[in-house]
Amino acid sequence: MPSIRDAVVVGAGPNGLTAAVELARRGFEVELFEAMDTVGGGARTEELTLPGFRHDPCSAVHPTGAGSPAFRAMPLAEHGLEWIHPELPLAHPFPDGTSAVLSHSVGETAASLGPRDAGAYRRLVAPFLGRWDELAADFLGYGSAFNGRFPHHPLLLARFGLTTLPPVTWAAKARFRDAKGPALLAGLAGHVIAPLNNPFIAAPALVFALAAHANGWPVPRGGSQAISDALAGYLRALGGTIHTGTEVKRLDELPPARAYVFDTSPTALARIAGLGSAYDGFRYGASLFKIDYALDGPVPWTSPEARRAGTVHVGPTLEDIDTAMRDAVVRGRAPEKPLLITSQPSLVDPTRAPEGKHVFWAYGHLPARWEGDATEAVERQLERFAPGFRDRVLARATAGPPQLAERNANYVGGDIACGSAAGLHLLIRPKLKRVPYTTAHPAVFLCSSATPPGPGVHGMAGHHAARAVWRRLRAAR
Repeated sequence: MPSIRDAVVVGAGPNGLTAAVELARRGFEVELFEAMDTVGGGARTEELTLPGFRHDPCSAVHPTGAGSPAFRAMPLAEHGLEWIHPELPLAHPFPDGTSAVLSHSVGETAASLGPRDAGAYRRLVAPFLGRWDELAADFLGYGSAFNGRFPHHPLLLARFGLTTLPPVTWAAKARFRDAKGPALLAGLAGHVIAPLNNPFIAAPALVFALAAHANGWPVPRGGSQAISDALAGYLRALGGTIHTGTEVKRLDELPPARAYVFDTSPTALARIAGLGSAYDGFRYGASLFKIDYALDGPVPWTSPEARRAGTVHVGPTLEDIDTAMRDAVVRGRAPEKPLLITSQPSLVDPTRAPEGKHVFWAYGHLPARWEGDATEAVERQLERFAPGFRDRVLARATAGPPQLAERNANYVGGDIACGSAAGLHLLIRPKLKRVPYTTAHPAVFLCSSATPPGPGVHGMAGHHAARAVWRRLRAAR
């Protein structure tokens, strides 16, 4: 008779790898299967344009990864992960050449918003400064409540919840008097693909701001693949087995196991595990259009702050960003002036491009399954704030919703968040359930970004799912 594994994991994205590591660390026998030829999921690095230019096809900057409670508990540096920090985590330029910035320093951030709003920013972040570890344990760890572990710091979490309950469109204008503060907050909220008038959409925006003050917005040396490779290396060191290039279509194709953990979309899990219509009501969200560039030099931003920032948001105003998000998410049309989230990792990591050259990427939001070409809209926005940008382009690789979905099966319709964040879907994922990592099959679990705490390369969904698995396995033993 074939031996029975303790756990088999399907999908080697950051959450699948984290779930496998967490189980292996506790002495369980773990085997992992990945359809692609390399591990990584949304944390990969590839030469998409020209030889020597190493791009991150999806996630590139990791404000929650560097401060992740799951990653911090692992010796990932011993397996090659090195975080490197740009001089400024984020710049948000305006047409006059000035910028709001998100700095390691609260004072520098506040001063960039202008004298009338510096105090408002300080008051916004003051209750949470110096308490990142406590907040991350409860905010990124709120999935623990579904596994029988309640917040360690309930009063802090309650204060955070009350602070971030009002929608960004209301809260930003209520707190700030000028344009830069609302724009900075709206740009941070734009990382979540949802309308800015959603309740609690300010929560991830404030988390990103606090992460910058506590841990920065770093990039891994060599690209996001370094995170996945470090997790895979640690898993192998713990005795785990990884199979790549192995697509799983049915549960009976996998080795016998006491538990099966899926880092997949909910609908893919239902199809593979034979759960029928279990997730037919699950909603996927809007998508985006991403361009990876090989450049002959740095981006010629008119803003000096943007030239030294690892991430640059191109809006510029709250009203512009709100219109762009409503177009993509609510109205189902391509924005004329998209909010661009851009990254320039080669400013601090020379391994990413040949000497004197740079890699750069930009994306704007689009409706799911949109099939057009948004290159002109993206580059028109870039030229507004970096005149002459097109002259520095050596090559570009574009990916709209269909291409994103083809690259990563979890991105259904091009949704990189693996589930809508509109309404309460940011908090209730994938459905309202006491333990959202469990399924109708007692041995099958879900650990992807479709589960709490949601998207991001932080491994916390995998951590919480692994906790649900080991509770089940220990009870069975």
